[in-house]
Amino acid sequence: MGEWLTGDLLSLIWAPFLMCLVLTGIHAYLGIHVVTREVVFVDIAMAQVAALGATAAFLVGYSLESWESYFFGLGAAFLHAIILAFTRSKRRHVSQEAMVGVVYAVAAAATVLIVSRAPHGAEHLRSMLVGDILAVTGSHVLRVAILYGAIGLFHWFCRRPFFAITASPTEAARLGWHVPFWDFLFYMSFGIVVTSSVRVAGVLLVFAYLVVPALAALVLGGRIGRRLVIGWAFGAAASVLGMLASVVFDLPTGATVVCVFGVMLLGFWLCLLVSDWMAARVAPQAAGATAASEARGGEPAMKDGR
Repeated sequence: MGEWLTGDLLSLIWAPFLMCLVLTGIHAYLGIHVVTREVVFVDIAMAQVAALGATAAFLVGYSLESWESYFFGLGAAFLHAIILAFTRSKRRHVSQEAMVGVVYAVAAAATVLIVSRAPHGAEHLRSMLVGDILAVTGSHVLRVAILYGAIGLFHWFCRRPFFAITASPTEAARLGWHVPFWDFLFYMSFGIVVTSSVRVAGVLLVFAYLVVPALAALVLGGRIGRRLVIGWAFGAAASVLGMLASVVFDLPTGATVVCVFGVMLLGFWLCLLVSDWMAARVAPQAAGATAASEARGGEPAMKDGR
């Protein structure tokens, strides 16, 4: 009986789990960029814009799984990429995050308006938010992995301007990089990833995969390779725990994984607090011991001096 349950469980979750790993691979990397750029909500705004495009396609009669729906969403994401690339202010009187928030709010409101006119609109809205990752197949995972691999290769060739602009757009411009052009390429590729991911996992899960592993990686610091490994490990662990909890407790998979991300981030934060508290306790004791050792070491020298 136990073997049957194990085999049945594996047959149910192996493809969704691999899809979660694919999502982790690309989103943890992109998350390091967007968190460092201080446009954390660009992902959820881009995802909402892509969902708006797909919703418009749904309203005119295309199914969510159709290529027409995908290209509607992709077109909306490209429009958002243009807005992001050319609204970066050199003087930064207004944070770009404010513009991102406005785009998200308008896109979300427009989606609600369109859904109110569509049959089964509530079901569509739920699908856009949490997705249906358990429905993916092995061929679907392979297609998405190839697409994200191509995006990753594109970022590898463009890594110098992308990382230079992420670190400091002002310095990148001084070095000769055309910031709006490279920003557009970055956000265009970002839009392709987000549009594809939303169709599989929904807006909320895509946001969690982008931001939470990147936060853990950036807090622990180190070179980019170390940060990527930390982000990938964090995302993979959340995927395993979330998928298992979803199946065992019969919960919606996307929402469950998002909640696991939140719990893991809280646990990570508590561990950091405990570590800092212990370090603060140990440091004075170590300093006192060092001072006492130096004082004892100084007594023979004083006697010899006599």
